[in-house]
Amino acid sequence: MHLPNPKLLTLTEAVVERTALREAGKTMVMTNGCFDLLHVGHLSYLQEAKQLGDELWVLINSDASVKALKGPDRPIETEAERAYCLAALSCIDRIVVFENPRLVDEIHQLEPDVYTKAGDYTIDTIHKGERAAFEAVGTDIQFLPFLEGFSTTKMIEKIHKAGSI
Repeated sequence: MHLPNPKLLTLTEAVVERTALREAGKTMVMTNGCFDLLHVGHLSYLQEAKQLGDELWVLINSDASVKALKGPDRPIETEAERAYCLAALSCIDRIVVFENPRLVDEIHQLEPDVYTKAGDYTIDTIHKGERAAFEAVGTDIQFLPFLEGFSTTKMIEKIHKAGSI
């Protein structure tokens, strides 16, 4: 099934869009993650991230990288489905699916003005290669408050528990 998604870009398309955005004098905020089953924590975080610049770009893990990170039963939704759901959010301007376990290449190509993660991360828990890439391109790294009690893993556990009643 094809899901039309004008916000979803290849990395090559994203580089062109990023250049145009920079030439227009606008800032790009970047975040990344699996975003497998959107929940309140995601929505709160993404809305706050949007406030940090002119456009919010979300880079999502490919299906293969989610499986490698989270295990054989994940993702619940395909990368196309996850991108489609994210595209429905007005706070998100662009979406790029990335294949590699780390974003080093994407960081060097897109040169985000701001990179943000939720407050369950710290400067020390960001992958060293990614952190070095952000520093090399002059990205401001910011951490937003983490909304406790919300996670995809907890949602899945809740669904399993409800199904066993």
